Amino acid sequence: MLGASFNTPEQNAAFAQKLGLKFPLLSDSGRATALAYGACQDLRAQHPERKSFLIDEQGRIERVYDRVDPRDHPARVLADVLGA
Repeated sequence: MLGASFNTPEQNAAFAQKLGLKFPLLSDSGRATALAYGACQDLRAQHPERKSFLIDEQGRIERVYDRVDPRDHPARVLADVLGA
């Protein structure tokens, strides 16, 4: 699992430490990744859309989650991974 935001690496590290995140947060301050994945419309976007992607071992996108609610999203992804 990876996360990405428009914040700097330092801001992401502080955020991850504050919340005790167990996965890396990547810095996409140039918005290239968000643009490529459709998580923002242009370089002026203040925040990326909250989207998630299930990517297989070969790097192919298996599923796109356009609406992510952090309260139930891990369970939804896990169910998809397990084939439920």
